[in-house]
Amino acid sequence: MIKVIVAGFKGRMGNTTSHMIINHDNFELVSVFDPRATEKLLSEISEFKGQDVPVYNKLHDIDTSNIDVWIDFTAPSSVYGNVKFAIEHDISPIVGTTGMTDDQVAELQSISKNKKLGGLIAPNFGISAVLLMQFAQQAAKYFPDVEIIEMHHDNKLDAPSGTAINTAKLISEVRTPKKQGNPDEKETLAGARGADYEGMHIHSVRLPGYVAHEQVLFGSKGEALTIRQDSFDRVSFMSGVAVAVEKIQGYDELLVGLEHIL
Repeated sequence: MIKVIVAGFKGRMGNTTSHMIINHDNFELVSVFDPRATEKLLSEISEFKGQDVPVYNKLHDIDTSNIDVWIDFTAPSSVYGNVKFAIEHDISPIVGTTGMTDDQVAELQSISKNKKLGGLIAPNFGISAVLLMQFAQQAAKYFPDVEIIEMHHDNKLDAPSGTAINTAKLISEVRTPKKQGNPDEKETLAGARGADYEGMHIHSVRLPGYVAHEQVLFGSKGEALTIRQDSFDRVSFMSGVAVAVEKIQGYDELLVGLEHIL
């Protein structure tokens, strides 16, 4: 049995993940963590009746002696500290929280490599989202004019999404930076053209009713290509999380992107 802690279990992704771990034959939920928690045991919450799992609301209180994998669905403001704590305690992190800087990720990768500890930061755990990023990278070899539109629920804290940024990074590996559109264009309303990543524009939509969606639009002379991915329910991410939990201890470094372990 792989022993797992879920950080951010009070959130929607953390809640869904906790249920998945409980219902998986090869996983054991040994504890949960959330700074907002007031419970001492998970069983105090009606939907987790019978789950006498310790609940923690402070990092330094966590009993790390029996944890193999740390799953993090917390907040951009706390994810770096959480993941560093996990790695320093020899716990393999699986991170779905976005918002860390490149420097923070690089530091965590260095610590993980020195410890020879496997871990994963995944901008998206949906298989369809991973495929979208791979397809977009292939298309960008032939269509260098590209814009990204990502759409999420209105409670999402960071913009653009980690998936959109990672899509742009993958495209940039095969695309020479260039300015798109009319060189003399002017925004009559600030922000109308969205964020700029090496000349690619990224647009963020935040609306109730949405979960996680992304479109990558390519344009060329006389033709256009659109690649779109939709996640309608958070359960769609659970197959990717489960695969990561099963495989991550077989690695000896902190990887970025679910595609590296599929």
